[in-house]
Amino acid sequence: MKKIFNVLIVLLAMIFTANAQAPKGMGSSDPEAKKILDAVSARFKTFKSVQSNFTLKIENALNKVLGNKTGTLYMKGTRYRIKVSGQDIFSDGSNVWTVDAAAKEITLTKLDPSNNTITPQKLFTNFYDKDFLYKLNSDAKGIQEIELTPIDKSKLFHKVIVFINKAAKTITSTKIFEKAGNHYTYTVSGMNTSTIIPDATFTFNQKNYPGMELVDLR
Repeated sequence: MKKIFNVLIVLLAMIFTANAQAPKGMGSSDPEAKKILDAVSARFKTFKSVQSNFTLKIENALNKVLGNKTGTLYMKGTRYRIKVSGQDIFSDGSNVWTVDAAAKEITLTKLDPSNNTITPQKLFTNFYDKDFLYKLNSDAKGIQEIELTPIDKSKLFHKVIVFINKAAKTITSTKIFEKAGNHYTYTVSGMNTSTIIPDATFTFNQKNYPGMELVDLR
C-alpha cells in the first residue's frame, strides 16, 4: 500500500509520454469520441483552480481488490499538490517534491516540459490526441464511456477506459488495463472548481518535515 500512488504515476507516465502516430492499417479514431474528449479538455482549461478527492483501486485479473488509496488533489495553473496517506507531493510548475513518510525521505526532481512529463493537469486535457485510437462505447444515464487503445503496442497496458460526466463535461474515472492482468481505477469525487486555493498550498517547506532526508535529483 505504501507505494500505490507511485504505481499510478508510473502507469500514467507510460500512457502519456509517447508521441506516436497511428501506423497504416490500424484504423482511425471515432469522430464522436473525439468531440467528447475535446469538449472535456476545453472545459477543464476554463478552471482557474481545482480541488478534488480521489480514490485509486487496484484489482487483479479476477477482479479481486489488491489495494485502495484515497487522497486529495489540488491544481492551480501549472502547480499541483497531491495528499495521500504516507505521501505528500508538491509541484511549483518547475520542480516536484515527493515526501515519503515511511522512508523518511523527500525526493526533489525537475519537471522537463520538453519530454512530456506527466502532470495531473494532463490527465484532464488533450492527453489522448497522439497516443491513442479511441471510440465511444456507450452514452447512457448521463455517463459517456470512451475506450482508448494505445498506438504503441510495446506499452505494458492494452486498454484505457475513460468515464465522462456528460452534463459537466468532466472525467469521473479512468480504468487502466495492464497486459499482466491488473486493473487500476482512478476515480474523481467532489471536484470543486470554484474554491480559492492559497498559493501557499503548493509551496514546499522542509521545516514541516523534521528529520527527513532531502535527496536532490535535479
